[in-house]
Amino acid sequence: MKTGIQNLTEGKIFSTLIRLALPLMGTSFLQMAYTLMAMSWVGRLGTVSNPEIATKSEAAIGAIGMLLWLTASVAYLAMIGSEVAVGQSIGAKKMKRAAIYASHSTTTAITLGVVWIAILFVLAYPILSFFKLEADITDDAVLYLRILTISLPFQFLSYNFTGIYNGAGRSFIPFRNNAAGLVLNMILDPILMFTMGMGLHGAAVGTVIAQLFVFLLFFYQIRYANRILGYFPFFIRPKGIYLKRIFFLGAPVSIMNSLYAVINMNLARVASIYGGHIGLMSQTTGGQIEAVTWNTSQGFSTALSAFVAQNYAANKLERGKKAYIYTIRVMLTLGVFVSMAFILFGAQIFGIIVPEENAMRAGAEYLFVMGLVQIFMMFELTTQGMFNGIGRTIEPAVISITFNALRIPLAYYLAGQMGIVGVWWAIAISTMCKGIILPTWFAVVYKRIQKKRPKVG
Repeated sequence: MKTGIQNLTEGKIFSTLIRLALPLMGTSFLQMAYTLMAMSWVGRLGTVSNPEIATKSEAAIGAIGMLLWLTASVAYLAMIGSEVAVGQSIGAKKMKRAAIYASHSTTTAITLGVVWIAILFVLAYPILSFFKLEADITDDAVLYLRILTISLPFQFLSYNFTGIYNGAGRSFIPFRNNAAGLVLNMILDPILMFTMGMGLHGAAVGTVIAQLFVFLLFFYQIRYANRILGYFPFFIRPKGIYLKRIFFLGAPVSIMNSLYAVINMNLARVASIYGGHIGLMSQTTGGQIEAVTWNTSQGFSTALSAFVAQNYAANKLERGKKAYIYTIRVMLTLGVFVSMAFILFGAQIFGIIVPEENAMRAGAEYLFVMGLVQIFMMFELTTQGMFNGIGRTIEPAVISITFNALRIPLAYYLAGQMGIVGVWWAIAISTMCKGIILPTWFAVVYKRIQKKRPKVG
């Protein structure tokens, strides 16, 4: 196709959804894998001579992982804005408008990336001191973060380009680019960390090089390979009407995920207070393992967002509903499998990342509790995709922010009663509430929309 887009308003629903979702899931896993792989290599630093080196380094990586989560959440503003705006423009067969939105979201991503790098570089120490870790761990984390900031503006652009490709139904290209970056990172990490003796910070340098490589791949694809949506400019003087739409669509999702990250940073602080660096390491590393479920759900959620955006604009919402039902069935099956694995084999799974006895024991407790609520997490994230696709990003943001915020007082209370495990139960209880309330609310919203819009297709 000259415009590099895929029409999602026609064809078989399930096969189209799967073709769209699988690369998105793969992309989510690849983005997670950068941190998870670094954790895996770091978990092997000093495990023979001094096991505590590994757990301290894991705690440093975990604290950084929280900030990278916050970084991705800020980047979602441009990514989700472009994904929905471009997708709906394509569904309405307004290609020129889709290109305009692509330019506006790219300008937004550049601006956000530059501002964000300045904040993290200057305030690295006070931000990381928040986690109440030992001074040596905090110092290592500060240097690690400042190295990573080199690549952050390019990472913001890569997220934005991912949203443009997703909205155009071309989710395989972001997957391919991120896969290439991960392969490069897999090669670089052990060389920089062990062969060149850079230790913990070698993982940061490897990530920077890999992220710059991913950006260059996106740049080549957009400018010289398929030239998606034609030759749209990357940096423009934005017009209020388009910029407002980008922010209207992307800001609720970005704020929701940013507050979610901030709340989990507070939970990590509680874990550090009640469990030391082992407690923090259990939550952050366990969270990366749990991301197997999260990223699978997020992949289908993003696919639904792009799928529904085009079909909603084309007045074919019934196709979106069928796609949602198919997705729920897949999530239910996978959720049962993952839950059983976490509950029965938590220590063995955790040991793949940190092969140290105390860490495995603490990690198993975390995965056991999280295993009880994986299905609810899947229902929540999948339903968010439906809301995003119809342009109603505020409702899921409000529900998510409300129950995530309740985790902090609940964690303090339960930790006082049960110790560090109380923090895990605070997370689990709020996850269950969101997984019940959000799908129920969407059912109400969908009935209202059906009454207003004629059924087509």
